[in-house]
Amino acid sequence: MAEFDVDQFIARFQARADAVKERNLPPVAGPERQRLIEQAEADFMDFSLVAKASWAVEEGMLVFRIPLGGT
Repeated sequence: MAEFDVDQFIARFQARADAVKERNLPPVAGPERQRLIEQAEADFMDFSLVAKASWAVEEGMLVFRIPLGGT
């Protein structure tokens, strides 16, 4: 198994967040379009939260600290 690099892991989440921001919507309308928009918003939030995380190893556990405030 390859060595796990947490910083690269977090960087991949930043790349995913950037990709979601740049993603074009397919030519759909109505409820399908709204579902795609909602999914993109959720994806961006999830990826962005992990991308902003700091991390530590505590008691053998990888711990992410995700800022939830305006910092």
